Amino acid sequence: MQIVNASQEKVIEVHQQQISLLQLQLAELQKFIFSGKQEKFSSDPNAHALQAALFDNDKIGEVVVESIKQVEGYEKKKTFVRVSHPGRKPLPDHLRKESIRLEPTEDVSGLKPVGEEVTEVLEYQPGELFIKEYIRPEYIKPNEDGTQAKRVIAQLPCMPIDKAIVGPSLLAHLMVSKFVDHLPVYRQLQIFTRQKVDINHTTAINWIKQGCDLIIPLYEALVRQVLKANYLSVDETTLKVIDQKVKGRTHQGYYWVYYDTSNKLALFQYQKGRAGEYPKETLKDYQGYLQTDGYAAYDQFDAVEAITTLNCWAHARRKFYDAQDHDKERATAVLTEIQRLYKIESHCQEKQYTPEQIKQYRQECSIPILASIHTLLKEQLSEALPQSPLGKALQYTLSRWDKLCVYTQHGELRIDNNLIENSIRPVALGRKNYLFAGSHEAAQRGAMLYSLFATCRLHHINPTEWLVDVLSKIKNYKINQIEELLPQNYKK
Repeated sequence: MQIVNASQEKVIEVHQQQISLLQLQLAELQKFIFSGKQEKFSSDPNAHALQAALFDNDKIGEVVVESIKQVEGYEKKKTFVRVSHPGRKPLPDHLRKESIRLEPTEDVSGLKPVGEEVTEVLEYQPGELFIKEYIRPEYIKPNEDGTQAKRVIAQLPCMPIDKAIVGPSLLAHLMVSKFVDHLPVYRQLQIFTRQKVDINHTTAINWIKQGCDLIIPLYEALVRQVLKANYLSVDETTLKVIDQKVKGRTHQGYYWVYYDTSNKLALFQYQKGRAGEYPKETLKDYQGYLQTDGYAAYDQFDAVEAITTLNCWAHARRKFYDAQDHDKERATAVLTEIQRLYKIESHCQEKQYTPEQIKQYRQECSIPILASIHTLLKEQLSEALPQSPLGKALQYTLSRWDKLCVYTQHGELRIDNNLIENSIRPVALGRKNYLFAGSHEAAQRGAMLYSLFATCRLHHINPTEWLVDVLSKIKNYKINQIEELLPQNYKK
C-alpha cells in the first residue's frame, strides 16, 4: 500500500510541475501580448507606499478640498487642483521671428504710445521643398593673337548624384527620415505630394541606393576603427528581408552589432543568418575584451587566446525578474543582491571615477557581493525545480559565473551591454514601420546607415547636418583622408 501511495504521490508531483509550467507559460504569453517589457525592480517592500508619498511631499501639485456636499446615498467632494508652476521656459533665440504689429481698431490719431505688450507664440510650418538655381554666366576668351578662343564658365558645386535633380539636403533628408525617424520612403513622398511635388517611388529608392554607394568607403573606415578597439560589446537583432529566390515569404536576416564603448562607435553588419561563422569572420583579427549575452555562437571565442570574454549582468538579471511570478521570494532575494552591484556602478558614475578608481572600488565592494550572490545561487539550485523559470535562471547564471565576474578586473569594462541594446533600438522601431528590407543588398545598405547614424547620436551630432556635409564633398575627398568625415570627427 505504501508503494502504491508513493507511486501516486510521484505522479501527482510531476503533474503539479507540469501544471505550474503551463500556468507560467500562459502568464508570460499574456504579459507579452498585453503589456510592455519593463524590468523595474525595487527591493523595498514599502516601495508602492513610498511612491504614493511622493505626491504628499512634492510641490508638483496640491489638492485642496473646498467643500463637501451631502447627497443622498453618497458624499460628493468638490475639489480643485492648485499646481505650483515653475514658469514658462524662454523660447530659443535661434528661431526665426516673424513680427506682426497690431494697432487698436479705434482712432488713436495724435496719441503717443506709452509702451507695448509683446506676446510670443511658437508656430510651425511643414518642411519646405525649394529649388536651388545655379546661374553660370558663360564667356568666350580669345588668346593673345586672337586666333583661338576658349569657353569660360564657373564649375558646378559637387553633387552627390550626377544628372539627377536631387541635391545633398533632400537626399540626406530621405535617408535620415527613414533610418532615424523611421518614416518609410512612400510616406515621405506622400508628404511631398501634399506640397504638390510628385517624386516617383523607384526614383527615390535609386537616389538612396546611389547615396549609400558614395559612403561605402566611409563605412569601411568605421569598420576598421571599431575593430581596432580593445573592448567590444556584441549583440544581434532580426530583420525581415525579401529574397527573390524564396516566393511567398520573407527571409529572416540578422544585424550583428559591435559597439566600441570607449570611443562611442557603433557598427552594424547584415548577415543572412545567426550562425557563429559570421562573428568569427568579423573578429578573426580582433584582440581584447568581448562582452556578449549567453548565446552559444559566442562560446567559440573562449578558446581564442587574444580575446577575453565576459557576459552581461542585465541578461542574467532579466531571467530572475521573469522568475518572480513563479517563485517571488527566492527571485527577489537574488534581484536584491544584483541591485547592490548596480548601485556600486551608479556610485562610480556619479563620482566620475577614473578607470583605475572604478577597478579599485569594485575590488573592495563588488567582489564581496559577488561571493555572496554565488553562495545564494548554489543554495537555491538544490531547492528549485530544474525546468522552472527560477531553476533555468540559476543554471544560466552559474554556468556563466566566471564571465560575469570579469568586469571587476578592469575599470573600463561595464557590468552589462545595455549600451549596445540602446543602439539596436532604432532597428526595432524601424521594423514596425517599414516592416522589411527589399533585398539583402538593401539590408546591408541599412546596416551602413544605422552604423553612421548611431555614431552620430552617441556623439550628439545632428545626423542631417552631418550627412549633408558628407554628401556635398565625399566624391572629391581623398581616400586616405576619408576618416576625417566620420561622425566622431565632424566639425561644423
